[in-house]
Amino acid sequence: MRVLITGSSGQIGSNLGLHMLQRGHEVFGVDIRPNTWTTRIPTLLQDLGERTARFNGGVGDQDWPQDLDLVVHLAAHAKVHELVENPLRALDNIAITFNVLEFCRQNRLPIVFSSSREIYGDIHRYITDEAHADFYYMESPYAASKLSGEALIYSYAQCYDLPYLVFRFSNVYGRFDNDLDRMERVIPLFIREIGAGRPVTVYGQEKVLDFTYVDDCIQGVSAGIERLLAGALRDETINLACGEGHRLLDMVRFIGEALETGPELRIEPSRAGEITHYVANIDKARELLDYAPQTSLREGIRRTVAWSREWADGQG
Repeated sequence: MRVLITGSSGQIGSNLGLHMLQRGHEVFGVDIRPNTWTTRIPTLLQDLGERTARFNGGVGDQDWPQDLDLVVHLAAHAKVHELVENPLRALDNIAITFNVLEFCRQNRLPIVFSSSREIYGDIHRYITDEAHADFYYMESPYAASKLSGEALIYSYAQCYDLPYLVFRFSNVYGRFDNDLDRMERVIPLFIREIGAGRPVTVYGQEKVLDFTYVDDCIQGVSAGIERLLAGALRDETINLACGEGHRLLDMVRFIGEALETGPELRIEPSRAGEITHYVANIDKARELLDYAPQTSLREGIRRTVAWSREWADGQG
């Protein structure tokens, strides 16, 4: 199997790429930045949002890999609050997805797309099966960009018979997730700040989210890829999460336990555009993918803290 991963230098892309390589597949990456975690994924540096992208075998002045079997499209601006402050990044997300879909259409390649639990919105916070996503209830430009990406994919499936799987992820965390100079994500940020004895700010005292350990996420995506290429599954939209809700305060407590310290907290209201309650219905993933998340939040935090310490020691 020859797989192209867009956003291959990010957390999910790096973990998925290494997982596929370990299983004997060929993996190629496309990203706007080099991969700082591994040199094992050959990566084409390319801004996929460029309006000048062309698809006669190349993008810009560089070539895409040829004779591919599938594209996994992960590339996106993914920080919700940052897209509230700079909504042009949401437009970039839509352009990136369009360009990747054109590449898939012209090369007749199936696509796996990373969507988000953000598309459900707070108004549907207790209705999280895949059929319930409505553009009326978008909470942020990021959510709108992901739902727009899904709409493009559904249209290409209808017009061009393009096979797809859409995965709606939820707060994926774990190794390769502490590049805080590029993007501040809450778990690695809290690990760093609590470990240094600094206070952390929790936005939303009662906020409940569904945190997904990265190995569980990769297990689900890998199962989907195999079934899509085997012809056993196509044209499905599937939640990939843990299926359990935890308050942000629980997550902070687990980080404190793993670091053996008592975190100092500041509580602020939730910020504009942020979901305040989400627990995924993962029945469809269980049925179609034999998906069975194995890692509790407490155990996942313990592993993440251990990896973060190992990585920090290696930097020293």
